Amino acid sequence: MSSDNKYYLKLNVAIEALIDRWYAWSHLVSPATAAMNIKDRHVKIMKSYVKNPKIHEAAVKRPEMRGGPFIDYGGQRVDEIEQLLETTMEKRANMLKFNEAVHELNGMLQKEAAGYSLNPLYDKVPDILKGYVELYYDLNDQANFRFFEALLYKSEYYDESTQSVSLQLIEADDDRSFVLSTPRLDDEHLLHLDVKFKDNVIDKLFKMKRIPGSYDEIKEELQIKPEQEVLFRSFFTEEPPAKYQPYTGSGIRTRYFGHACVLVETNEMSILVDPVISYDGYETEVNRYTINDLPEKIDYVLITHNHQDHVLLETLLQLRHSIKHLVVPSCGKGNLQDPSLKLMFNNIGFNNVIELDDMESITMDKCTITGLPFLGEHSDLDVRSKLCYHVKLHNSFRVMFAADSCNVQSDLYKRVHAIMGNIDVLFLGMECDGAPLTWLYGPLLSLPMERDKDHSRRLAGCDYNQGKDLVDIFHPRNVFVYAMGMEPWLEFISSIKYTDQSRPIVESNKLVDKCNSMGIDAERLFGEKTIEY
Repeated sequence: MSSDNKYYLKLNVAIEALIDRWYAWSHLVSPATAAMNIKDRHVKIMKSYVKNPKIHEAAVKRPEMRGGPFIDYGGQRVDEIEQLLETTMEKRANMLKFNEAVHELNGMLQKEAAGYSLNPLYDKVPDILKGYVELYYDLNDQANFRFFEALLYKSEYYDESTQSVSLQLIEADDDRSFVLSTPRLDDEHLLHLDVKFKDNVIDKLFKMKRIPGSYDEIKEELQIKPEQEVLFRSFFTEEPPAKYQPYTGSGIRTRYFGHACVLVETNEMSILVDPVISYDGYETEVNRYTINDLPEKIDYVLITHNHQDHVLLETLLQLRHSIKHLVVPSCGKGNLQDPSLKLMFNNIGFNNVIELDDMESITMDKCTITGLPFLGEHSDLDVRSKLCYHVKLHNSFRVMFAADSCNVQSDLYKRVHAIMGNIDVLFLGMECDGAPLTWLYGPLLSLPMERDKDHSRRLAGCDYNQGKDLVDIFHPRNVFVYAMGMEPWLEFISSIKYTDQSRPIVESNKLVDKCNSMGIDAERLFGEKTIEY
């Protein structure tokens, strides 16, 4: 490559943020949840693979097992998984001890906290947790504890040396293994780099998807080794991407990017909800918008809740340099199952985070963003880091992003409606089957859960009746079913594949048909969609 020329980063270059070579998501960044997942997810999966790789090989070939705890290396590379296991056990010994201490603390409280003062029990807190936890009773005399999570981020339990990134060209929609169960080993198509998530070299690199830069400079900043350069060079081109066309109309343009990702634009501002963006630069049967269809600066990014398909670091790190304000729901302040999104984002280089509570608003001249209560979808756990969003534009146009909120108690939204009034557009998630509690939260549990209880407490959104109740309450003119995980480029994080008989498809079809019969324009979104008002 000529040192005088400027180059663009290709639009289909992806970044995977990794921790211990596993795909990073919020529960792997936050120290307490990381300790639980390292031991009770990663170590368990790797030990199982080393012991019997053929079981894993057979399981990943079955579509219904795709999201299960099975490593997708075709029964091969056992020695490398065993080496990763040994490295993890050695390098993360402190996290394994932290995990054991959490279980010890849980057991001690269940045994010894009998409704009397907890002060004498502080001496019995495991040494490595002393100074990091507060003991408390709920109003039913049940003892529990909370972390001082900000202190954990300043401790040995937040170890940035375990962070790295990998770069690769995405050349097909479903060519990556499910991220929660398969670590990222060395591969001739992957470029692994020892780069911390907060490093601004990530911003410099991904700015080059729009603005050409010096190949030699970025190569030097990323410390590309000679043996990596052939692959690294393949990530760049002199061909400029198509230029983004800003919205110049006097109304409002809404664009669906897939899953729960929606861009709302006026000629003055832009709002992006739950960024999960596909890639450009390869043949595909499903049309989609990509990063090249986003504004160069995004005024507000809204995160609805702390699940891996709504807080996708892969997309957010690429957009970090473009985001003016990142809005997240507040959390339960130290509960193990509810780590702080604000703390997580602050520690990985996002310095523009706004935390919202229920019914709190961000008010601008011609736009108001209000956080609304988000009900259910978290397996009945005490998780507070979840919000629906009500966006009012031009002082009259109202959009509600309900995400995966499950309307199990309509009285809540009747009370919200009494304050907020009718809306024009409803975006509603209807993945009404959902995975059982242990699929996501299992590593955090202190005791095994009975199977029937586990399967009764699901990560599920609205069914037909629950969705219809929301429509009847808010009287929208348009209803869009979204956040279904249907797009083929989402399989690596959602593991979902529907048939026409799948309950979420049947229930959402029923709602769409009912709305249309009532004179409400309704559609289940897939791929891409532009709506102008």
